[in-house]
Amino acid sequence: MIPLADENPTRSKPVITIAFIALCVLIFLWQLSLGSGGRQAILALGVIPASLLQGATLPPSLRWVSPEMTLVTSMFLHGGFMHLIGNMLYLWIFGDNVEDILGKPVFIIFYFVCGIAAAMSQSLPDPSSTIPMIGASGAISGVLGAYVVFFPKRKVRVAIPFGFFIQILKLPAFVVLIFWFVLQLINGASAGSGGGVAFGAHIGGFIAGVILAPILAVVTRKKAE
Repeated sequence: MIPLADENPTRSKPVITIAFIALCVLIFLWQLSLGSGGRQAILALGVIPASLLQGATLPPSLRWVSPEMTLVTSMFLHGGFMHLIGNMLYLWIFGDNVEDILGKPVFIIFYFVCGIAAAMSQSLPDPSSTIPMIGASGAISGVLGAYVVFFPKRKVRVAIPFGFFIQILKLPAFVVLIFWFVLQLINGASAGSGGGVAFGAHIGGFIAGVILAPILAVVTRKKAE
């Protein structure tokens, strides 16, 4: 099930969502420009649980930022074109409306907090892991959690492959996003904490979004009054 668009207009231009997308794209282009050095950037700027939680030291050539800072830098790195495109598609479809509800300054805080919560959710079960974690998907999972809270019945246009055919349907957001979340739970249970997709980060980010979104929305409304 691939989301294509939602039927949910916004009251203001999603400047922050666009900025996050632009920043991720620009940093990915920078990664490509490094050639074989792109792997070094991932090791230096990605979250490595053993370094963050157990004090494992990296070689001097990879100590670009502190382990704590990688919780932020890792959100803007991606491992390939499909990784980037998939994340940016979800952020583009669902981020604008969450930004609209929370307001721009609060949305920035929300995005980073969800991203950090996601990284910790992936790191804590296996604190000795030396596999670098990168990508915006943890923070974006928080956005998806917020969207379910704020707009559960809004229609989302999705593409569903059936063999050689693709069916386009309009489904309520809660159906699309709860299906996505359950898929993360199933895949996470199957994959464990090893390499590949950070399903634990997706799960943790989504839960953080569900919890934080209504709290921050109340704060935003009070400031507006």
